[in-house]
Amino acid sequence: MCHSRLLWFAGDVQAALADHMVYCGTKGAVDMLTRTMALELGPHNIRVNSVNPTVVMTAMGKLGWSTAEKADSMLAKIPLGRFAEVHEVVDAIIFLLSDKSSMVSGISLPVDGGFLAC
Repeated sequence: MCHSRLLWFAGDVQAALADHMVYCGTKGAVDMLTRTMALELGPHNIRVNSVNPTVVMTAMGKLGWSTAEKADSMLAKIPLGRFAEVHEVVDAIIFLLSDKSSMVSGISLPVDGGFLAC
């Protein structure tokens, strides 16, 4: 029996952000698409999930969040007090694509240092 996986990459937008209407709207749509597709594709042994990181220290993340003026207010909202590193997001992706998550479908996994807990 074939077991397939579909993984979306969405931002951590389960919390609304001011001045980010289009960004939050489109990322929120990906979360709903994840859940809906999990319902529709589950009977075909296809698992559907998404990974939802907050700020990730990619080249673009470093450029956009390198000043204390911009970063400090966001870091104050993250209980772990730091932004995600690329390898931490990759680890979550590897888990969701592996057989170790064989009963996981329809979730949006935050990789956010506790941002959504606030």
